[in-house]
Amino acid sequence: MPSFKPSRRVVAAGLAGAVLLGLAYLAVRPEPVLAVPDGAAPGSLTTRPCDFDTETGPVAADCGTLVVPENRRDPATKMIALPVTRIRAAEPNPGEPIFRLGGGPGATNMNFPQASRLIADHDVVMVGYRGVDGSRRLDCPEVVGSMRGGDGIAAAKTLPATTKAFELCAKRLTADGADLTGYSVAQRVDDLEDARTALGYQKINLLSTSAGTRTAMIYSWRHPASLNRSAMIAVNPPGHLFWDPATTDSQFGQYAELCRADAGCSARTSDLAASVRSVATAMPESWGPLSIKDTNVRVVSQYAMHHNGHVSAPNNAPTVLDAYLSGDTGALWAMSVLGDVVLPESLVWGEFASFAMLDAEFNQRYHDAGGDPGSILGNVSTDFLWAGAGVQKVWPDSPDNAEYRTMRPSDVETLVISGEVDFSTPSQNATKELLPALSRGKQVVLPGLGHTYDFWEHRPDAGKHLLTTFFGSGQVDSSGFDRRPIAFDDVPLSMSTLARLLIGAVVGGAVLGLLVLAWLFRRSRRQGFTARASVWTRVAAALPLGLGGWLLGVLVSWTLNPDDFLVSATVIVPGTGVLIGLGAHLACVRPEWTARARRTSLVAAVGAALLGALLGTYALPGLTAPATAIVGAVAATNLALLLSSRNVSPRAA
Repeated sequence: MPSFKPSRRVVAAGLAGAVLLGLAYLAVRPEPVLAVPDGAAPGSLTTRPCDFDTETGPVAADCGTLVVPENRRDPATKMIALPVTRIRAAEPNPGEPIFRLGGGPGATNMNFPQASRLIADHDVVMVGYRGVDGSRRLDCPEVVGSMRGGDGIAAAKTLPATTKAFELCAKRLTADGADLTGYSVAQRVDDLEDARTALGYQKINLLSTSAGTRTAMIYSWRHPASLNRSAMIAVNPPGHLFWDPATTDSQFGQYAELCRADAGCSARTSDLAASVRSVATAMPESWGPLSIKDTNVRVVSQYAMHHNGHVSAPNNAPTVLDAYLSGDTGALWAMSVLGDVVLPESLVWGEFASFAMLDAEFNQRYHDAGGDPGSILGNVSTDFLWAGAGVQKVWPDSPDNAEYRTMRPSDVETLVISGEVDFSTPSQNATKELLPALSRGKQVVLPGLGHTYDFWEHRPDAGKHLLTTFFGSGQVDSSGFDRRPIAFDDVPLSMSTLARLLIGAVVGGAVLGLLVLAWLFRRSRRQGFTARASVWTRVAAALPLGLGGWLLGVLVSWTLNPDDFLVSATVIVPGTGVLIGLGAHLACVRPEWTARARRTSLVAAVGAALLGALLGTYALPGLTAPATAIVGAVAATNLALLLSSRNVSPRAA
């Protein structure tokens, strides 16, 4: 056997693979976890200058770390850290600061680009939500995995697995040291109160949206003396953390009336609600060879109906209604794919479950009474959030929740802002249940608007004036808002188009990968590659080969095995590993190599690429898996070729 003396081209290829691996890690590495400073006391806050991104560009801010107890009921509890960002007002003598409370549940509170609309006369403060933004994040990959693949994210066979996944997640987090009963909304409120005290504010204003309005309510009940005014956009009163079937159907009725008044929409259907019901009731099972998952389509529909604004992504009411009216099964397939890709990772499920336990009793009574009696979209969206009725059975409930499950009176000056056609938080819930409890409450129902995005997107100057006037003087002036017509025909990217784009991209990428492999085979057979060309060819060909291999797996999954998710190891690894391994072998092989050397190179390259792709798939979760799988395959196959040069004669190497 010849002595081990790797050639420069093999060493260079190995180094190139290592560089690619490092670059990929830098590109997709997770955000650093916030840490509790050594010796920090509860309620302490340290800050530093930073920039905060707003819709008008970066603005100067103070970024800090707030230290709070994980469970305030336990004297021996550990500390957790939460991020805090304060944007100072331009006015030297500003009014009371505005604390922003975002929605979710299970979403960050640190992303607020609209802050720039409010900082002329007020500091704007964001305090991270415990369980999402801080040193302890209640991620549940078990839940994400249970929803993907199978019959659909809320299918009958999926729900028991999702319930079990919530149970396993709770046990794992507890075993890791988390006290899940400390992640209540009441303790979140006390985090905000600690931040108010640490920042030196006597009184603050609250600006809450969607599920964040529940936090604002509990703040007003726990610490009313700390509040100046509270503005709530898209109110979610106690007991409404699910979709009421009758309300959903009545909202479809509203859209049907608006459709009758619209020339384009009325030409497509005489009864919009009946047309949607007809498609949802007899959901097609497939688009050609591609499976359609009924529950995915329904849940995507429910979420998309939140907004009727002009958004760039296909997640608004006109786009979804167009899909139902189009008669194109491909449009429903595109919605099915979006359900698998987007929804399972849309929330931090552990934090969602902890928050949702506020409404566990309501949800249990709803299911005990039979759930949805047959509404247009059915019960699947509520099932998606609650794993049927499973979450409340397996997730620890905090004792903090008991006193906040029903409405309580408040004398905090409050502005309630509702959208007329809001599918998520209907205006009538706020009118009937919240306003009677507010001694100084006022409600504005904005005509033609849906959920929170519509408020921020439609008439920005009017929204800014409404909020700043209320926070500054308590006056309510919504005169800048006009009725927003539902733009039924304004569908920049239809689901039908999206379906064809998806198929075109997947087929095109797979064909490109195969063409690159064919070119490498032809070049290898005819003349081979020089040492330098071999290295750069393997680097340059890695992306089309890796993507092509993965997309071949996606095609197989979509047509033959729809239970497999498109970024699972069984979809990514075979094609990615084989194409990258074959490509590296073909770029490396020389005409003078012996048959044994060729076999050694082929086995080493393909075997290592498969192993590297497998390891890369599990390196980072979710949709980053194909990228890390490609990098892992490239690094492993080049390392294998480096080591296998032992079996190649010096002349052949």
